[in-house]
Amino acid sequence: MTGREPHVPAERLVAELVPPPRFDAVRFDTYVPDPGQPSQAEAVRVLGGFAAGLGGATASGDGRLRRFWRRSAPAAAEGPRGVYLDGGYGVGKTHLLASLWHATPAPPEHKAFGTFVELTNLVGALGFQQTVRTLGEHRLLCIDEFELDDPGDTVLVSSLLSRLVESGVALAATSNTLPGKLGEGRFAAADFLREIQGLSAHFRPLRIDGEDYRHRGLPQAPPPLDGEQVTRAAHRTPGASLDDFPALLDHLSRVHPSRYGALCDGVSAVCLTDVTPVPDQSTALRLVVLADRLYDREVPVLASGRPFDQLFSEEMLSGGYRKKYFRAISRLTALARDAKSLTGS
Repeated sequence: MTGREPHVPAERLVAELVPPPRFDAVRFDTYVPDPGQPSQAEAVRVLGGFAAGLGGATASGDGRLRRFWRRSAPAAAEGPRGVYLDGGYGVGKTHLLASLWHATPAPPEHKAFGTFVELTNLVGALGFQQTVRTLGEHRLLCIDEFELDDPGDTVLVSSLLSRLVESGVALAATSNTLPGKLGEGRFAAADFLREIQGLSAHFRPLRIDGEDYRHRGLPQAPPPLDGEQVTRAAHRTPGASLDDFPALLDHLSRVHPSRYGALCDGVSAVCLTDVTPVPDQSTALRLVVLADRLYDREVPVLASGRPFDQLFSEEMLSGGYRKKYFRAISRLTALARDAKSLTGS
């Protein structure tokens, strides 16, 4: 992967605003609620009704039909135009969000699905006004892993979502943080309380309780291998990449996160040698984005060195970005389990 320098045109960023391959086939009826967590079944019921309520006029390129949809969209005064899935790691929030996207009666070009990072990257590529025009023609915008990392994102996303709601776009988001608590622990959120409260007003929170399904009833992730085992597995696996972990982290610093998906194109497995704890927060946040893109694409990860639960320092795991880091550990652990067959054992 360190030999790749992908170029991603803005048109591809727009075209890729669909559920990733891991969630391409999910639907509400493939989500299996935990019987001990009634909020999970309730979430399916509420989201099913939310999708049905977005029926309106059939979305198409016909401007008259789009105008009918705008007129038939509920006014802001009737309540929030969005739903916000709040819950811990691995309770199936992304599964439910993707199911909502699939269930919404509109063609794919009138629905958008992306992570919060992908949304901000789109604004960076297209510019604010063009992003409003592009997404303003949509019926639904789904935002996965909604988190505010800095004041600039707070103001940007607050303005963007307000404009989209005015255009009649329905919103759905997932996060590990209630909308009114976004930004806490990362920056002086109190200084941007108006923007945060404005964001919160767009959503109806829907709490989903439960334990991480990626580890529910499953064995722990396989322990790291030695470097020779990883190297041999990489050479006998078609399409596998082989990288020294510190070199990969250095390479990520020179590739914009919006290109990390393209960095994974055609990679059947990621093989890493000499995994060590990440040295600083900027590096850690870049690794989180890469972990998300690998997880979305179901790319197994085979590694030597330290286990993935030792990637982030205790200080990082107790700081403002801790939820991102725990998500990355959870996802990399699942991908490490998927890679076990690559060793031939």
